[in-house]
Amino acid sequence: MNYDVLIIGGGPAGITAAIYAKRAGRNVAVVEKYVPGGQLNMIGEIENYTGFSKIEGANLAYNMYQHAKNVGVTFIMDEAVELDLAGGKKIVKGKKGEYSALAIVLAQGCHTRELGIEGEQQFKGRGVSYCATCDGNFFKNKPVAVVGSGDSAVSEAIYLSSLCSHVYLLTKPVLKLHNYAESEIEQNKNITLLKGALSSRILGDEKVEKLVYIQNEEEKAVDVEGVFVAIGKRPDASLYHGKVETTTLGYVVADEKMQTSAEGVFVCGDLREGNIKQIATAVGDGAVAGNEASKYVLRKIYAK
Repeated sequence: MNYDVLIIGGGPAGITAAIYAKRAGRNVAVVEKYVPGGQLNMIGEIENYTGFSKIEGANLAYNMYQHAKNVGVTFIMDEAVELDLAGGKKIVKGKKGEYSALAIVLAQGCHTRELGIEGEQQFKGRGVSYCATCDGNFFKNKPVAVVGSGDSAVSEAIYLSSLCSHVYLLTKPVLKLHNYAESEIEQNKNITLLKGALSSRILGDEKVEKLVYIQNEEEKAVDVEGVFVAIGKRPDASLYHGKVETTTLGYVVADEKMQTSAEGVFVCGDLREGNIKQIATAVGDGAVAGNEASKYVLRKIYAK
């Protein structure tokens, strides 16, 4: 099937790009392999998206999907497995069919790395979180744990320390910090640094109550109401590897117009290098990408 603009990924960034391109008069489709809204559907309550003092992630995802449907965006429930971006017409091969467009918007987002321990899946949304900025406010004056050894884990621990009664930071034996972070952790009385602590189980009844870990070959535990996993995110670069410029970690490089190194290929949201991975920034990226993709299509049409 032929379209003016194809968006790969139906999260907040992709849906917004689709709405902007469709409202500009283009024939637009979103290719989404799971469910519209993407990872929003895995988030509990959201309190940091402007205009909504509180909303469930799944409800926001549905609202975005309905908005796009109402303006006439087509949703294709298929998984893109191969891209041909070389010609004037871009080809997207899915497991169920093949689609083409003059412009492509990459919006697959990133996958949060998981601990893979007992209780993690059970307590997702009930104490287990992957974003302190998103969910920290739910744990005011409560003890929490942060698991991770990089700058992001340290930043999340410092951020949570201003909200929570106590923060346990479980890291690898060697934790390399920037000087400011090391100094702030040392000065912060409600952060306990547990070096060489390997998380093994998350326990609780209806919500998180305890994090069990191994340290110095001894099993220990901390009583917490939240476990924040901060071991990194990763884009799945297999689809576009070698076709657009990326960083060493697989994030797509783009200019201020969301244009990638490949003509007619745009990017938005968590997949883009530099995005801070919030709903608000994903939506902002999507607006720019959808608008620029639409203008690119018009230029191609008028050039004929």
